[in-house]
Amino acid sequence: MPHPVRYAEDDPYLAKLRDICLAFPQSAEKASHGHPNFYTRKVFAVFGGVVKGDHDSDRYAQSVLVLPDAGEREALLADTDRYFHPAYYGPSGWVGYDFRAGDVDWDEVAELVDTSYRNTALITLVRELDTRG
Repeated sequence: MPHPVRYAEDDPYLAKLRDICLAFPQSAEKASHGHPNFYTRKVFAVFGGVVKGDHDSDRYAQSVLVLPDAGEREALLADTDRYFHPAYYGPSGWVGYDFRAGDVDWDEVAELVDTSYRNTALITLVRELDTRG
């Protein structure tokens, strides 16, 4: 049974996130479990999330899930207005950045996605990214 679509294709947050994510070497997008996923061989960013015990809510429908460096995770989650511990991904070290929590700092989002890409992509793709400057 397919998962219901949990996003609007014309969402302006998704459009901006798409621009950021698809600029990385060999990145692509696919819908999985009702959300756009950005990946190379592994997923490095997901648009939209939920928290444990609240799977039917759209509270975090406009967010991005990323895999930060291990030492950065707790500091990010300390900002409970912006960041959240996503269901399913959170136990593996991922965090969510809520686009609805205020003005979006797109430079910060790009840095988070960059780190997540580096934490999941093949080393050859990270080298390619580094040669781009």
